[in-house]
Amino acid sequence: MTDNPNYFDTQIYVGDTGNKWSYFDKRSLEALGVTINTHGKIPDVVVHYVNENWLVLIEAVTSHGSVDPKRRHELKALFKDSTAGLVFVSAFLTRKDMAQYLNEISWETEVWIAESPAHMIHFDGERFLGPY
Repeated sequence: MTDNPNYFDTQIYVGDTGNKWSYFDKRSLEALGVTINTHGKIPDVVVHYVNENWLVLIEAVTSHGSVDPKRRHELKALFKDSTAGLVFVSAFLTRKDMAQYLNEISWETEVWIAESPAHMIHFDGERFLGPY
């Protein structure tokens, strides 16, 4: 990661069910090759991690479900023209909340839990398998 405690360099989109387009940096997203239809199912948060050139697509499970296989497929289609790599994250308030969705979370995604904010759970063992 970077020396930046926020980790991400560019916030591109923040919304929720009440105000879907709270913050949207359309130019930054278009610069990465992505054009979003305002009726599309955009994730709750989109950030660009510039150092790795990753678009981090975050679903807040308080507003919708987790990134399940169907949602992962939808997001891949929506962001198919991205010149940045795609990272899919389900965000939960607590581990107890995550437990309710555990059997739905897609492989090749990440989980972040607010009660343990310095950690991520990686749903793919092989890619990051190794000793600590």
